Amino acid sequence: MKKLCVFTISFSLLKFSLILCSLTEPSCFWRIKNNVDNDGDLRSDCGFVLLTMDWPIEEDFYNHVINFRIPARRYEGLLVMFFATDEINKNLYLLPNMSLIFSRIVGLCEDTFGLLDERYSPQSNDFNFINYNCGIRTNCDIELTGPSWMTSLKLAINSRRPKVFFGPFNPNLSDHDQFPYVYQIAIKDTCLSHGMVSLMLHFRWTWIGLAISNDDHGIQFLSDLREEMQRHGICLAFVNMIPENMQIYMTKAKIYDKQIMASSAKVVIIYGEMNSTVEVSVRRWVYLGAQRIWITTSQWDVIINKRDFSLDFFHGTVTFEHHHSEIAKLRNFIQTMNTSMYPVDISQTMLLWNYFNCSMSKNSNSKMDHFILNNTEEWTVQHKFDMALSEEGYNLYNAVYAVAHTYHELILQKVESQQMAGPKGVFTDCQQVSSLLKTRVFTNPVGELVNMNHRENQCAEYDIFNIWNFPQGLGLKVKIGSYFPCFPQSQQLHISEDLEWATGGTSVDMEHCVRCPDDKYANLQQTHCLQRAVSFLAYEDPLGMALGCMALSFSVLTVLMLVTFIKHNDTPIVKANNRILSYILLISLIFCFLCSLLFIGHPNQATCILQQTIFGVFFTVAISTVLAKTITVVMAFKLTTPGRRMRGMLASGAPNLVIPICTLIQLVLCGTWLVTFPPFIDRDIQSEHGKTIIICNKGSVIAFHFVLGYLGSLALGSFTVAFLARNLPDRFNEAKFLTFSMLMFCSVWITFLPVYHSTRGKVMVVVEVFSILASSAGLLGCIFVPKCYVILVRPDSNFVQKYKDKLHY
Repeated sequence: MKKLCVFTISFSLLKFSLILCSLTEPSCFWRIKNNVDNDGDLRSDCGFVLLTMDWPIEEDFYNHVINFRIPARRYEGLLVMFFATDEINKNLYLLPNMSLIFSRIVGLCEDTFGLLDERYSPQSNDFNFINYNCGIRTNCDIELTGPSWMTSLKLAINSRRPKVFFGPFNPNLSDHDQFPYVYQIAIKDTCLSHGMVSLMLHFRWTWIGLAISNDDHGIQFLSDLREEMQRHGICLAFVNMIPENMQIYMTKAKIYDKQIMASSAKVVIIYGEMNSTVEVSVRRWVYLGAQRIWITTSQWDVIINKRDFSLDFFHGTVTFEHHHSEIAKLRNFIQTMNTSMYPVDISQTMLLWNYFNCSMSKNSNSKMDHFILNNTEEWTVQHKFDMALSEEGYNLYNAVYAVAHTYHELILQKVESQQMAGPKGVFTDCQQVSSLLKTRVFTNPVGELVNMNHRENQCAEYDIFNIWNFPQGLGLKVKIGSYFPCFPQSQQLHISEDLEWATGGTSVDMEHCVRCPDDKYANLQQTHCLQRAVSFLAYEDPLGMALGCMALSFSVLTVLMLVTFIKHNDTPIVKANNRILSYILLISLIFCFLCSLLFIGHPNQATCILQQTIFGVFFTVAISTVLAKTITVVMAFKLTTPGRRMRGMLASGAPNLVIPICTLIQLVLCGTWLVTFPPFIDRDIQSEHGKTIIICNKGSVIAFHFVLGYLGSLALGSFTVAFLARNLPDRFNEAKFLTFSMLMFCSVWITFLPVYHSTRGKVMVVVEVFSILASSAGLLGCIFVPKCYVILVRPDSNFVQKYKDKLHY
């Protein structure tokens, strides 16, 4: 009675689905899976080796090659291999007078994990001599591996044989420095996050769960998706970062289960590999009865045997698959294939894994009364069917053609170079095979251009499918729309109008998602808004305290040097280097050190304005003073016979006019800045989670860079003049010290710019304060420390000979 009830409900639901299919034609497919593999087995990988030979294939060749029980999920791959090689062998222009055959990588299709464990276990007796040529020449036949990237990666270790990976695109395999012989045929997902967000906006789904793999690939997808969702006001209810390690996952599995079962989010995005902890996690959720809309990629198009199900239209899986053209000849090949030549029972193949065009039932609805689950085989034989090739199968189809074109080019090169001593279908130069495979560009039989060297298509179109799993291994797959990333935004997403009518345009999501105010942030569960803590570079912070102490210490040190110079103002070393300019430079450096204190503490409007103004003005005074000192040195030593006018200029201190002139120009720049767009208090809520950082916004970034640029030009001018005067004779010539001081000053601020623009929040303020202190300390140390050493430690050196033309200042 219970079985009859289940069947009645299943039959009713199937009839409803047929009506739906008639509305959403032409891409609607039934699929039926027998219980032989019992739903749960992690799917195995498979690998093939493509070879050429110059004689016809024996009729029972593949019966010897495929002599093992074929896993259900591998039937499609084998059918594609049979079809693609047969199609190529019938092509008069591709590999003429040659036969393209394939063999399997022994053990990989039957027991993927067992093979890898055996090959890479410490007990393995295989010897791998890296970077040694043992004189063994092996054939470089190209291998096709997939769909798991980890399996392909392990097979590529210490292997020079070229490999084409036909699984989903994975950036780990794109490192050609590490894996120079591995190539991918799949298209890279460049707009997947945009397409998913467009679908959410269309159905007004604003409260979304996310389960992704905790690896570089998953983190990058999370970053792209989060940015796109925030731009459109879509909220994340939870984010499950599933660890790759099974032991670590099992310690947290119940936490993930509780989170998704307790969440009110009805839509969950899944992003990760099959044969991984992500798949284990999803199967646990389905077993626990989590009825959600699962939005994911094509590799998650699987049948799950369910004992119970809901008539709610919205419970199912939505997959994004790269659009590919239909291979029209595939159906005819499968229906007419010679079963004695190929070791595949086509009726069993359809039972285990196939899709059937729903339109076949339009003219045979009367026969549905005779359809029972126990005679599925008889039903399938009576009807025509269209095999809907999966994205993985289409990638494998293209991979076979890529290899065929590579072999074709290799044979042509052999013929042209007259290197036909051995069989023309045998290739031993792996480097040559690999380089030709990498550069293959061809058009496949369905008209698609395939470029092996560039698999990133910014305009790759996506097909959107909805998949329902019913009891007894039945499934329904319906194309509900498409996504065109390069169309205008209003035309990118196309959803079937019939589907809109069937669903009534109702939004699944009834949660009210409200953005928190700027002074608050969402908790981890995103159920409440919490008050942000106010933060700034305070004196109580370790960094603030350290920078403040450094500024005060350098200021005190500068004051002590100034006192030392005033006390010893009559000594030759003080007089010889223009003591007035030295006093001005020391005083300006004191203010340069002290101005850094304006950046520490709670910002207000006054400090924001004074920060940049005082910094710009006093640094201009310091640099222009250095420029005046260098001009004085050059005028004093470069002119061997100065005239009266030159003597008058030096005696009157004309070079000192550089200081007020340069400072006046800086004052004009700062005044223009303050009048047009002055600095102001700003709040940064992005740099640190849960905190509002109070900072001073520069106002006009252009004006700030003008001030820095003007300082840089003065420093460059001072450095140039001092460099030219560095070798002038005299015991007390300070040109070398001025050169080093300007070199350090320029180095600090050139380093400052990229570091400053790559930081945010308090770190940005710390970088600017540190640059101010470092550049000021550089001037102080390079110019005045050597003089103080002479005055205090080596007073015996503090004398000057009586030069006849000695100048007094």
